[in-house]
Amino acid sequence: MAADLRQVMAAFLTFSMFIMLGNMIKKDHIDPLLELPEAGSPNISYNSLKISKPGRLLKDVERNEVLWTGSNETLKPCWEIQEKQQSNNGYIFFSLTHGPEYHASQVANAVAVARQLGAKIAIPDIRGTKVGDKIRQFEEIYDVDNFVASLHGLVQVDKNPPAEISKGRLTTLRVPYRPPMDYISSMIEPVFRIKRNVKLITYYTNSNRKEDESSNVYECVATFESLKLNSELQRVVDSMEATLRSMSEKTHGRFVAVDLKEGKLKKRCRSCYDAEEIAEFLKNVGFLNDTSLYLTHARWSTDLDGLRNQFPNTFTKDAIMGVDHKAKYMGSGNEEYEKIIDFYTCVKGDVFIPAMGSRFYSGVVGQRIAEGKTRVFLPAKNASIEATSDYVAPLIANKTHFAYSCFC
Repeated sequence: MAADLRQVMAAFLTFSMFIMLGNMIKKDHIDPLLELPEAGSPNISYNSLKISKPGRLLKDVERNEVLWTGSNETLKPCWEIQEKQQSNNGYIFFSLTHGPEYHASQVANAVAVARQLGAKIAIPDIRGTKVGDKIRQFEEIYDVDNFVASLHGLVQVDKNPPAEISKGRLTTLRVPYRPPMDYISSMIEPVFRIKRNVKLITYYTNSNRKEDESSNVYECVATFESLKLNSELQRVVDSMEATLRSMSEKTHGRFVAVDLKEGKLKKRCRSCYDAEEIAEFLKNVGFLNDTSLYLTHARWSTDLDGLRNQFPNTFTKDAIMGVDHKAKYMGSGNEEYEKIIDFYTCVKGDVFIPAMGSRFYSGVVGQRIAEGKTRVFLPAKNASIEATSDYVAPLIANKTHFAYSCFC
């Protein structure tokens, strides 16, 4: 009996030693490989994928972390407003058209013209891209009080111009984006001195659509100060953002916004990427399969299946917008709302990926620079995790977006 007890004790002690040995091996050699580095960990370099501690293996989670952390930097506005006495010479009217990516430039044009002519500007209305689209009042999308306050000192804004003027027949003048002062003096001022009240329509050409140019104070204020969402629409965007983050537990509440509006991008340009190609790019550069993605589609369509097959946590507005908001902000006649929601959700994303180069892309990039969110990747075929920095948007990598002349 005593011999049996000694054998049992010996077996127990031997088994305990094996457990202790196993725990030591796990702690020293296995656990370090499974640790997920914190955001901004010094072990990770933005421009390379090398680990600073010699001998440590680069795990998938660490590679993935490089994609999120980047070199985000907080910038401050560096423009100065020189107040100018207004002379009440008349009114400049204008509309915001073609979506949020164009709105700021239209405000900037109106401010530049009104300031040079000593005119007031009226609160603009908002129109779609098609004839017959619903005309919305400015306050249906943007904050009127913020608009007026942000332009104080630059130009006088009248919330309620005389009805006999605003509802009358106005002379319409087409003005290029970023008109030179001599253009305003020679082409606009003579008409304005006669009519006293005119309506401006901004047009764009290949020469003035470039985003890699320096800005003026009007453009800085118009782009980054004057257009803020009204409180209700801001709550919609905030609610969608919160939903996306709640579904992104494994990536610390972070999500990727992908501008993929068109189901048939290939017909529009050769350099565009469809859903399957975006999925392949994301996979190749190291995004994990449980990454949450937001797509700028109203609803799901079968041409997006290739993306969800590889990234199951892929969502459109229809899936994450509250039921009470869908009736007002989605569906027929609400395309302008959908564009606005897409634009500002792409600004909120921790990473932004455009499927094509466009003014929408450059507009989102500008807002992201202002908020210090500079993780923007341009897709590429045959992408590689070893060359992640090669896919950072040139407007950011080279600091050629005009936003960099507004912030310092």
